[in-house]
Amino acid sequence: MRSTQYGPDLTPPWKRRQPAPEVAAERDLVVEEAATGFCGAVVRCEKTAEGLTVTLEDRFGKHRVFPLVDRGFLLEGRVVTLVRPTGQAPARGPLRTASGSLAVPGARARVARESRIYVEGRHDAELVERVWGDDLRIEGVVVEYLEGIDDLPAIVAEFGPGPERRLGVLVDHLLPGTKEHRIASAVTGEAVLVVGHPFIDIWQAVKPASVGIPGWPDVPYGEVWKEGICRRLGWPVDTPAAWKRILASVNSFRDLEPTLLGRVEELIDFVTQPVEQP
Repeated sequence: MRSTQYGPDLTPPWKRRQPAPEVAAERDLVVEEAATGFCGAVVRCEKTAEGLTVTLEDRFGKHRVFPLVDRGFLLEGRVVTLVRPTGQAPARGPLRTASGSLAVPGARARVARESRIYVEGRHDAELVERVWGDDLRIEGVVVEYLEGIDDLPAIVAEFGPGPERRLGVLVDHLLPGTKEHRIASAVTGEAVLVVGHPFIDIWQAVKPASVGIPGWPDVPYGEVWKEGICRRLGWPVDTPAAWKRILASVNSFRDLEPTLLGRVEELIDFVTQPVEQP
């Protein structure tokens, strides 16, 4: 017999399992992933090739990416279902740029300084622009790329650095004993600052968790590095497409390794130093 009170389901309403309430995965929402116990603030919620994912950042700055499908999260001890936000979250506190600096609403770009920042390649320039672009425009600093540093001494000489015309250079894989280190040492001076990061390529300066990978694979010496990365990650061997995917995963300074952050900030400070009056 079917109960006329409960319909085809004979389970009383108070015994039925209620679905977890849906909560939009807005940025800075702090949740705990039930299966692993990982607790962190929402950094981003996005659609990837693997489906909808949410990236959490714990208090130590570690990122973890979790799929939203069939995943349990705890919000203030309650089980919830995270869903992709449908609109823009309301602003919380002072607005900040992607680099973490306080934003200046309505600020106009400053007329470009004579000082410049040079980076090795187009990918380096695009990454610096993505994170520090707002800051650089306010400071009037232009970033240009060199396509390698073999000709850096001649480029520096042509630039003609001086007290009011400083030059900052960001170099990949700047390690003692390397060719890059020798070139950097030859051009460094009072008006020229060359700094570098230890990564083989600027791709590695993006945190793997932000890209949604467990880590950057090792590529044997002699193999084209970027193509080797694509092969080992199971991506099409298409460098422009791979870089587009990596760059799209960068939304702020939180997505970059601290080693790169410090070096870029150092260059910006150097080329924007006020000239000391005699």
